[in-house]
Amino acid sequence: MSLGPSQVREIAHLARLTIDGNDIPAYAENLSRILDFVDQLGSAATEGTAPLAHPLEMPQRLRADAVDEEDQRELFQSIAPATQDGLYLVPKVIE
Repeated sequence: MSLGPSQVREIAHLARLTIDGNDIPAYAENLSRILDFVDQLGSAATEGTAPLAHPLEMPQRLRADAVDEEDQRELFQSIAPATQDGLYLVPKVIE
């Protein structure tokens, strides 16, 4: 699909973009290439492929859930201004 200068101006207007008149041919070429690529995607053979409701339905390759740092809770709480029962105490800001 080939876009002309008037179509590029209309697209720029709808997108609220200001395009320099000298740049219109380059935009027309790039947008035409994008539309041609979308047409190619539309012609891809997808028969027999079940649609996905969400990409996370596929198995995800995740890293192993392993501890790689030592527990420093006591150290961090020892330098905190106030702690109680393993929690940090902060001043009340909402009454």
